[in-house]
Amino acid sequence: MITKKRLIIGITGATGVVYGVRMLQVLRIQAEWETHLVISDPGVLNLKYEMGMKKSALVELADVTHGVNDIAASIASGGFKTEGMVVAPCSMKTLAAVAHGFGDNLISRAADVVLKERRRLVLMPREAPLNLIHIKNMAAVAEAGGIIFPPMPAFYSKSDSLSAMVDETVGRILDMFGVNVEGLYKPWEGM
Repeated sequence: MITKKRLIIGITGATGVVYGVRMLQVLRIQAEWETHLVISDPGVLNLKYEMGMKKSALVELADVTHGVNDIAASIASGGFKTEGMVVAPCSMKTLAAVAHGFGDNLISRAADVVLKERRRLVLMPREAPLNLIHIKNMAAVAEAGGIIFPPMPAFYSKSDSLSAMVDETVGRILDMFGVNVEGLYKPWEGM
């Protein structure tokens, strides 16, 4: 029996829902990966507003979808083996919850589990400008072992479209988990 690698994708109410959607699209065609999706209610609003996409279409991209308030879900337990979690995008509310161990919903609880089990957690915070509270919360997550990865384009790649910039960021993040990202972006090789 072939066991798939599992990756949790959390989508919250910050702008940039395209990152979470694109990750699910990329992982959908990776036979060795199983995705577990959790989306907050504000995330659903942004999905419709930013992409004109219904939640039902998003759910079709994931292997398993969990309700945001289902604290008894498999991903709420360290005994459920995953490679880790990406929160894309990550609202400042979710960042604060993760930074302070406040598992008030399944997204922040699953992130807490990933940290306590020493698995990889990547948060893509979306806010600008940042205040000191945001920065301290990012520092707290980083000190706990999480990775803070704001979605900032790398201009050296000379991407000519928004989708290419999104693919580069998604490719860099998924590469951290060992996902085959060939064709999504070209790693920097020097000048």
